[in-house]
Amino acid sequence: MHSAVFLIEFGAIILALGLLGRFAGRFQFSPIPLYLLAGLAFGEGGLLPLGASEEFVAIGAEIGVILLLLMLGLEYTASDLVSNLKTQYPAGLVDCTLNALPGAVAALLMGWGPVAAVVLAGVTWISSSGVIAKVLGDLGRLGNRETPVILSILVLEDLAMAVYLPIITALLAGVGWAAGSLTLAIALGAAGLVLFLAVRYGRLISRFVSSDDPEKLLLVVLGLTILVAGIAQQLQVSAAVGAFLVGIALSGEVAEGAHSLLAPLRDLFAAVFFVFFGLHTDPASIPPVLLPALALAVVTALTKIATGYWAARRAGISVKGRWRAGGALVARGEFSIVIAGLAVAAGIEPSLGPLATAYVLILVIAGPLTARYTQPIAGSVAGLLTRRREAAAETALVPGPRGPVESLDGQDVPDRP
Repeated sequence: MHSAVFLIEFGAIILALGLLGRFAGRFQFSPIPLYLLAGLAFGEGGLLPLGASEEFVAIGAEIGVILLLLMLGLEYTASDLVSNLKTQYPAGLVDCTLNALPGAVAALLMGWGPVAAVVLAGVTWISSSGVIAKVLGDLGRLGNRETPVILSILVLEDLAMAVYLPIITALLAGVGWAAGSLTLAIALGAAGLVLFLAVRYGRLISRFVSSDDPEKLLLVVLGLTILVAGIAQQLQVSAAVGAFLVGIALSGEVAEGAHSLLAPLRDLFAAVFFVFFGLHTDPASIPPVLLPALALAVVTALTKIATGYWAARRAGISVKGRWRAGGALVARGEFSIVIAGLAVAAGIEPSLGPLATAYVLILVIAGPLTARYTQPIAGSVAGLLTRRREAAAETALVPGPRGPVESLDGQDVPDRP
């Protein structure tokens, strides 16, 4: 009976996702907001709460994030990554300053204390790699010039999480400096080792993985990715970072073959991830914190756009590409929820969980929209301002009427005395 209920629930979810995806495709916009709303409808407090399939959906959501980052890593080589990290680290510092500060200030203004301020700073700082990777793919921008800039910022954020998570865990647990330092050293060592292996021995890894049989190639790449992601998470390093580095380590025909084989799986599990996010958002908890969450979302959306614009300008990208880079970085998602979840479990501040949930929900819906429309809106505003400046300049240069002027009905109007 339990198995039958599970099959019915999970089948209904997949069917609903397929129909929503077709609807979004017909009107040419990203299906992510629809997936989230579907999660709200099927979650606790929603229209049709699920029960039997929730655990399976949770595991599917983790696999979805891993596959999203793996596919993103397959787009670039290890040399691309190192080159981008060397040139884009100032963008990471600007990103941290502009986007962590509003969260910390908001928490202090609400009287939540310094630990909650560090937590909310992390919530507002980290963009959603999963959402952004999906949006870039949906919009066909993976080959754009600004995409490596976006990717560099995301990778810097993910690597920064390897440092941030052990720190916040130690703060929330109240452990001493010695235990906290040991955890931090393990995390940094693991991240450095994985990055070193990916850069130094990427060709050997590709040769090991390579196979002419698509079935074997799929199993080996998928198994290796999930294994590395699990080990990374066990060592307090983000599983997403581990999956991304596996993608970086693979190159050439292996990367192309893995990309083709894994793309359908990526789409399926990524959709499940967004449903899972919605499942864990109780619609009744949103209204009381909606206004402060909305204000924080507006401020940090603008700071993210400024971050992307600045980073792309620094990389010599055109004005259109700068706006696209800024708009693409707005979405927050999985990492923000992970950080807020740690604080809620530690009982730091009761209002932090609902506020973070509402905040992420706003930006995970707004993110795909800003990615698509920031550049056209900025172009329209710039064009309007240019036309107004030109009109004002012409008015200032042209002398006043010397003779009779023509009225609206075509008749001459005599000069005023």
